[in-house]
Amino acid sequence: MSVEKIDTLVVGGGQAGIAMSEHLGRAGIPHVVLERDRIAERWRTGRWDSLVANGPAWHDRFPNMTYDNCEPEVFPGKDRVAEYFVQYAKMINAPVRCGVEVTRAQRLKGRPGFRVETSDGVFEARRVVCATGAFQRPIIPNVIPESAPVDQIHSFDYRNPDQLKPGAVLVVGAGASGSQIAEELIASGRKVYLSLGPHDRPPRRYRNRDFVWWLGVLGKWDLEAMAPGTEHVTVAFSGANGGNTVDFRRFAEAGCTLVGRTDSYAEGTLRFADDLVENIAAGDAFYHRMLDECDAYAEANGLDLPLDPEARKIGPDPDCLTHPVESLDLAEAGITTVLWATGFARDYDWLEIDTFDAQGAPLHQRGVSREQGVYFLGLPWQSRRGSSFIWGVWHDAKHVADHIATQRAYLDFHETAQAQTEPA
Repeated sequence: MSVEKIDTLVVGGGQAGIAMSEHLGRAGIPHVVLERDRIAERWRTGRWDSLVANGPAWHDRFPNMTYDNCEPEVFPGKDRVAEYFVQYAKMINAPVRCGVEVTRAQRLKGRPGFRVETSDGVFEARRVVCATGAFQRPIIPNVIPESAPVDQIHSFDYRNPDQLKPGAVLVVGAGASGSQIAEELIASGRKVYLSLGPHDRPPRRYRNRDFVWWLGVLGKWDLEAMAPGTEHVTVAFSGANGGNTVDFRRFAEAGCTLVGRTDSYAEGTLRFADDLVENIAAGDAFYHRMLDECDAYAEANGLDLPLDPEARKIGPDPDCLTHPVESLDLAEAGITTVLWATGFARDYDWLEIDTFDAQGAPLHQRGVSREQGVYFLGLPWQSRRGSSFIWGVWHDAKHVADHIATQRAYLDFHETAQAQTEPA
């Protein structure tokens, strides 16, 4: 069997893989990008139909190319985002091979590099960059047994309201996906129950600036670590319908019943944690803290931005908040679908390298693995808060490419020095 040799093999042709290719190409590092489907496939088929980018077009992009025929403040649709990466790959002449799945990667014995088995043959690579991100395997918590008389679906497989069986829907998860899907289901006329855990709730727009701008000028995108105790706090924000602040009280006004974190199931009944009031209050507190920080920044820097007193008004608590629902008989409530917006797990089964902790998380520093020649890209908080966002992964890719270039320079010196000391 023939073996193709390459300096750096990049696994994954999404936003991380394309960003990695640009920086490797600039550094003159021979590489190939392997993508098992199409470029940015998750944007096409791993999202619901109406999804748009969570940031406006001026922000959610790579630095060297804007969106064609798209106003800066518009939130591009998912297919438009996918096409953006296809166009970007063409612009930089990225060596992407689509339809090639990596099935196994092992360190070579007695010499540097890796043997990488794929659906299209075997590679030997001096370095491997895992650019598959962290959103690989949908997580459905083991709460409701499969035998229960209710459909269970993950947000990864949700497309639109018509896809679901007639009846009420329980959406579990208060982050970006859960809140956006719940709002779409409410607008479609469905009876919706929304199970809320701890969450941050930023303003979508304040004083005529989008919140991604505020996060930038306030230095929050560049935070290097999560605050203690916030590891499992999701962020409820949306670019849907032109971008509006997520307001769970408004959901309730439209007929949604808010409940606490989904806790347990027995004999057709779901029970919820007694934390709904606490979670809503914490989300409100985060919201007001951010408004305070924005105001302080505007005043300190003399920014001529219009005041926005309406943003500070919080509506009255709905009945489901003043009298929280502790449990639901699914049949009595008419719930036919439970939609889990509960995130994703890592999946590095193909990478047979000792570079993971006991929970399977990569051991790395800013994407540089503890194992020589192995790199990661696209991980949440890889170097900063913005690492898993489009613009953030581009900057992380530069750091990884610079590290690879430095290692290559040391090896080049070694080979040159060795050649000079060898007898003629």
